[in-house]
Amino acid sequence: MANYKSIFISDVHLGSKGCKAELLSDFLQHNSCENLFLVGDIIDGWRLKRKFFWQQSHTDVIRKILKAAKNGTKVTYVVGNHDDAFRDLLPYDIHFGNIELVNQTRYAAVNGKTYMIIHGDMFDGVLRTKLQWLYHLGDMLYNVLLHVNVFVSKVRNWFNMPHWSLSQYLKNKTKEAVSYVNNFEDLITDYCKKQKADGIICGHVHRAEIKIINGIEYMNDGDWVESCTALVEHMNGEWEIVEWHGRK
Repeated sequence: MANYKSIFISDVHLGSKGCKAELLSDFLQHNSCENLFLVGDIIDGWRLKRKFFWQQSHTDVIRKILKAAKNGTKVTYVVGNHDDAFRDLLPYDIHFGNIELVNQTRYAAVNGKTYMIIHGDMFDGVLRTKLQWLYHLGDMLYNVLLHVNVFVSKVRNWFNMPHWSLSQYLKNKTKEAVSYVNNFEDLITDYCKKQKADGIICGHVHRAEIKIINGIEYMNDGDWVESCTALVEHMNGEWEIVEWHGRK
């Protein structure tokens, strides 16, 4: 079992058919940490409102998070847009045992730097306008594409081919999507600079990356729908993106 100082995961989308809950459960089973940050969209309230979907594997993820908290891991739940119902609780200081609910938070890392931790939906241009219906439409189309992903994955498994995401490939090849992500990164790192932090840790755009943008360390932990990635902080202060497709 690998032990880290901190683990950051986001965009799990429990309650959606695209959620890779089995893999996340396996990841949590074989990796431990002092601090676990859930960086938004852990539970997909949007899809649960449209049609209820919940499997035992989704419950297993919740149980492992609660077990980690009970055993001493400090768990911080940063609210995202798909689980924004929790924001109604945020005017209050919310703690559930060793679990804290926040809108955003600051983190003093082992390397001596300070990082803002935020889901990132407030820097989404569509969500900040009156065109939220367009975002919901895109979300539904994305869900359809994830169903196609499942079929593609099965075919590739039959031929012993490595994991590959059709939806992720299409997003990476679409100029509009690339422009959207670049704009998101510029906005969120600018906010980080105004907050006088050294870096930003976020999710939302489902693209795991570690890079420097305008002097700010930008780290995105990815998702558990397509890439199945987590951002980890080693005990020596090094940062790494871990892509998990089962115990190695």
